[in-house]
Amino acid sequence: MRLGGRLAGAIEILADIETRRRPVADALKDWGLAHRFAGSGDRSAIGNIVYDALRMKLSHAWLMDDDSATALGYGVLIRQWGMSPESLAVEFDGDRFAPPPFSEAMAAALSSRKLSDAPEHVQGDIPDWVLPAFRTSFGDDWLAEAQALNGRPSLDLRVNSLKADRAKVLKALDRAGAEACRIARLGLRIPPGEGQSRLPNVTAELSFQKGWFEVQDEGSQIVADLAGACEGEQVLDYCAGGGGKTLAMAASMGNKGQVHAFDADRKRLAPIIERLKRAGTRNVQVHDNEKTLAQLGDRFDRVLVDAPCTGTGTWRRRPDTKWRLSEKNLEERTGQQAAVLEAAAKFVRPGGKLVYITCSILPEENEKQVANFLESHPQFSAVQAMPVWSGLFGDDAPRPHSSDGKSLTLTPASTDTDGFFFSMLERRG
Repeated sequence: MRLGGRLAGAIEILADIETRRRPVADALKDWGLAHRFAGSGDRSAIGNIVYDALRMKLSHAWLMDDDSATALGYGVLIRQWGMSPESLAVEFDGDRFAPPPFSEAMAAALSSRKLSDAPEHVQGDIPDWVLPAFRTSFGDDWLAEAQALNGRPSLDLRVNSLKADRAKVLKALDRAGAEACRIARLGLRIPPGEGQSRLPNVTAELSFQKGWFEVQDEGSQIVADLAGACEGEQVLDYCAGGGGKTLAMAASMGNKGQVHAFDADRKRLAPIIERLKRAGTRNVQVHDNEKTLAQLGDRFDRVLVDAPCTGTGTWRRRPDTKWRLSEKNLEERTGQQAAVLEAAAKFVRPGGKLVYITCSILPEENEKQVANFLESHPQFSAVQAMPVWSGLFGDDAPRPHSSDGKSLTLTPASTDTDGFFFSMLERRG
């Protein structure tokens, strides 16, 4: 397919997403099944247009004075991919699969409007109701933080220290363009690319099948490292999900001690078994029954709570969720977080640590949630996190946001990672 056909496919998918209010992954899959002539390169390029459009949906629509799927598609090619209306006209000339040409009305609006004149939430491409939360979290830097969430994410990998070192995996992935991460001590990064380019399928690599590395965002690696799991400890990953942080902690413990991985959702937990086998992990026990887990009591040195959240820190990867998020969703999540923290705290031994993590950047889910917990649990106190950061990553590493040095917030703008919140609480008695 030529670019015109790819743009037309993307416009069709964007219209489907808007009309039927469905997840982008479902719309892309259904389009592919209905257009089997499209090759993997075509589907990848179409996906790039769709995801780029959703990341900057509001600003494209405002600058074009048109919120149609066609305007969003052209907005991607012109504003994000650096093409001009003139070059696109030449490119699409004679292409019977190309969409309707860039209209005079859209061209006139784009040439006469400046983004700095748009409403503030449009400038940041965020829902208007979350703007106050961004201001609370980031102050005068809120716009830069919001706009950084609109870029394409890299493909990040964590070297499995049980089977390989970073130099070995870098050599194995040389053709994929992997490079060492700036912060994560075992992290590798493959840049996101531009335009129609696509990321390599690293899970097809023999080195992946051998268990030398896992796919894991650098931010997720960092907060797992900050948790500080040590050899010989008893650790509980209370919301383990697919096991990314479980695997990271088990490796950092050198297969010594125990990591208990629990999740109330069996479907989320299911992938962990195969991942543990591939990684050569021998110090993990998996639980899906809370009654069985309760028998272990308050024996754990560390309990990690990767709490259910709105996922605002992952908007680069899942931009469609940005536009489906509501104040009701946020209220539901904060209630779930409070319940999870209450349940997990019971497993922390005296002198042990409770680690609270979200992939959100909203203060209601982060600082306010921790403050509420500490108020009702005086036996816990917050541990200074910034010294731990400096000790692990050095003073020259990029610094996350922190209002008091106790909790940390990673973001695309500050640490070039997904957004993550980290807080460590110590039980005194």
